Amino acid sequence: MSRPRLIVVLLACMAAGPGLGHEFWIEPSDFTPDAGTPVTAQLKNGEGFVGKNLIYFDQHFSRFDMIRDELILPVEGRGGDLPALTALVPGDGLWAIVHETTPRSVKYETWEKFARFAEHKDFPDIEARHAERDLPRDGFSESYTRHVKALVGVGDARGDDVFAGMETEFVALLNPYVDDLRAGLPVRLFYRDEPRAQAQVEIFDRAPDGTVTVTTTRTDDKGQALIPVSSGHTYLLDGVVLRAADPEDTAVWETLWAALTFSVP
Repeated sequence: MSRPRLIVVLLACMAAGPGLGHEFWIEPSDFTPDAGTPVTAQLKNGEGFVGKNLIYFDQHFSRFDMIRDELILPVEGRGGDLPALTALVPGDGLWAIVHETTPRSVKYETWEKFARFAEHKDFPDIEARHAERDLPRDGFSESYTRHVKALVGVGDARGDDVFAGMETEFVALLNPYVDDLRAGLPVRLFYRDEPRAQAQVEIFDRAPDGTVTVTTTRTDDKGQALIPVSSGHTYLLDGVVLRAADPEDTAVWETLWAALTFSVP
């Protein structure tokens, strides 16, 4: 194998992480950088809010932007960049890093593994839905995409999170860096531009000592959930849509994973 070909293969393998763990998220090295300081962030894949860093690999994402209000800045990089994001943003404020992956797939050799996943993500009717479509119980595939956001407070950190137009997306209804969060951080979960009601939200709470606590809550009829938070902690929110795949797709199920990361000063 020639050296250039070997490099391409290695980069592809390093970027193949999203299929290997459950969660996929953006983790800035500093959630509240000073004005004029480059924003850097890792793309992470793993479980329990612990994961490996993924390189910048443009074949694996359909969108990678930084957003403040109506200003949208595409994230530029070179294949193999680690961290995947390094950018100097033009001004203070609350910036959202937004990343959407291209579809990937995973094959389930046994029904039990898929059933455990569906139960964990709060789809108790999955067996009935699977049987209703007369699908095989073994050897079927799921297609999945990630729709992730991280909030970074640059300089004075002022501003509001905005809906970025992802197919499924969390929007913070308060600013975690400047607003009073003693009652918690309210968020709204969207799917296809509409609030997603009565959906499970998984909350990963990382304490300053690295300890991670995992809990769940649900959105209300308006797609809103209140997230209890503590000063000095970092949070990952996760919400999954499970739907029938396109009939022309080789996969029979499709999942869309929304994630939001932020820190509380």
